[in-house]
Order: sequence, then C-alpha cells, then structure tokens
Amino acid sequence: MHQITKGNWNGHETIIMHSETLEATLLPSLGNNIIRLWDKQAERDVLRTPAESDLDYYMTKPYHFGIPMLMPPGRIRRGRFSYAGVDYQFDQNTANDNHIHGLHRTQAWTVQSAVVENDQCIVTTVFRTEEDANWMRQYPTPLELKLTHILKGHRLTQKLEMTNIGKQPAPFGYGTHTWFQLDSEPEKWSLQVPVAGIYELDEELIMTGRTLPLGEHKGLNTGQNLQGTNYDTVFSTGGQHPEAWLTREDGYRIRYAGNEPYFKHWVLYTRGEANEIICVEPYTWLPDAPNLPFDQETTGLIELLPNTPVELVLELDIIHP
Repeated sequence: MHQITKGNWNGHETIIMHSETLEATLLPSLGNNIIRLWDKQAERDVLRTPAESDLDYYMTKPYHFGIPMLMPPGRIRRGRFSYAGVDYQFDQNTANDNHIHGLHRTQAWTVQSAVVENDQCIVTTVFRTEEDANWMRQYPTPLELKLTHILKGHRLTQKLEMTNIGKQPAPFGYGTHTWFQLDSEPEKWSLQVPVAGIYELDEELIMTGRTLPLGEHKGLNTGQNLQGTNYDTVFSTGGQHPEAWLTREDGYRIRYAGNEPYFKHWVLYTRGEANEIICVEPYTWLPDAPNLPFDQETTGLIELLPNTPVELVLELDIIHP
C-alpha cells in the first residue's frame, strides 16, 4: 500500500514516501535531498544516510549523503565563465581557487503537493533561484526549478523541470552524487555502466580536453567486480543509453538510468579503495563545460532559452532476486 507520512530530522520536517517494498525520505528544507532509501524487503539502506549526529557535517557537505543534486556538477576553473554576453563568477571553494559542485546546497524548497494517486506517491517541490541572493550573485539569470519525486513499487523516479525566467539564454548542467551502499563487502558487488572513454584530468582535476582509452576499465561495459577498485573518474557514455546496473552476487540488483539525450557522462567515485560505498553519478555536462573547446553536443551543456522548460528524468529501481 502506498502512503505519504511526515517525519523529522534534526528539527527539519521530512516527507516519507512508502510503497510495498521501499521507503524514501525527502528533506525539502535542507537541499531537497533524498536522505534515505530503505529497502523493506531486504531490510537494508540503499543509500548512505546521515545520522542525527551528522548535522554539522551535512551542513558543510550535503552532497556526501543520499541523492544530492549538483547544479552544475564538477569543477569550474577559477569558477569563471561567460555565456551569451553574461559573466558568471562562482565562489572559489577548492584548492587552486576553483569551484566545485555548483550553487545548490541546503536551500529550502517549497512543497507544492504531496499526494497518493494511481498506486504511487507523488511529491512536487519548487525552488526559484531569484529568491536566493547568494545564488543570484553567482548566476544572475533567474531559474524556476521544479522537482517531482514519484515512488511506485520498486521504482523511485525524479523529474527535474528547469525554466529560464530571465531574458537571455543561460547555460545549465546537472548531475547527482548518489551514494550507494556496498555494506563493506565490495567483493560481492559488480558494476555495469556504458562507457566509451575516460576524460583526462590535469593536476587540478579539471578537463584537459583529451579523451583516453578505457584500458583496465573496459570491463565496466559488461560488469566489473568492485573489489580493489579506486574511482574518481569521469567517463563518456559514447552515445550509449545511460543506464547503470549495480549487482550483488546473490542477484540483488540496482538500476540507475537517465533520460536521453541529456545524460552523456558518468562519474564514478569510491572515496579511496571501494569498501562502504560507490557513488554512481550521471552528469549532463562535463565539468568546466562552458570553458572547454568543444561544442555543446560534446560537453552536454544545456542551453536554457527563456520560458522554454527542459525536463531531466532519473529512475532508480531495486530488483530482488
């Protein structure tokens, strides 16, 4: 039976979507993050979930838990670029005075609706960037963002609609930093993800413009065991359907997929040698996309035209053996 209830995390209201097999906890007032995905049947947390004691850490790095949204994802050299005659200067928040992981952190989203209909939970939330002075200081083109979460059975769907409510075209990039639990048993898990090449990074972990062969990572296309892997790597899909599969040796499977033609790149991150987690991160644009010497078809930069919505869709499925 599907239902929606309310909870609390460190004094902040949560919205909990329930299906027969899954329970998804949304934290609208602190970044609109899915901070927990509980698999009722397997009795396990699918995602890295913040404890109550993690509040200070969460406020500093909210993208270290759950399914955080990155707008835009990755690094931007010196945080600076120009587009359609507009100069953008993002905060320089890394070593070497670069920028990382965009302007979306712990902003409060407005819950527009939370309903159960047609055997699914639907929660729609809205954020208008012009109401955030810190955002507008860095990205002066106002956007309206609407994120709809749909939980039905074993599938969680996220639909992000972006609308440019300014007067000039604006560049947009999106990704998630989704933390999948490996339960400290990486040897039991394999990852299959469509990849065609590796984007070379310089000493500042920013694109050089070169693409390298997959080499030892070629096995990702058919399924690679995660024991001993160590990822902080940006991959191209090579035009393949952006669908990743994380499989445990007993047949328990997680499917994570984005809609075409937008999701063109993957980042894999294990925070050192794979043990507790692997981040499977679908990106629409390459880090530092506006500054790269490539066309938008290659970088994945989305041009938002005034009053012309664009919708991005991500699906997360849990398949039990």
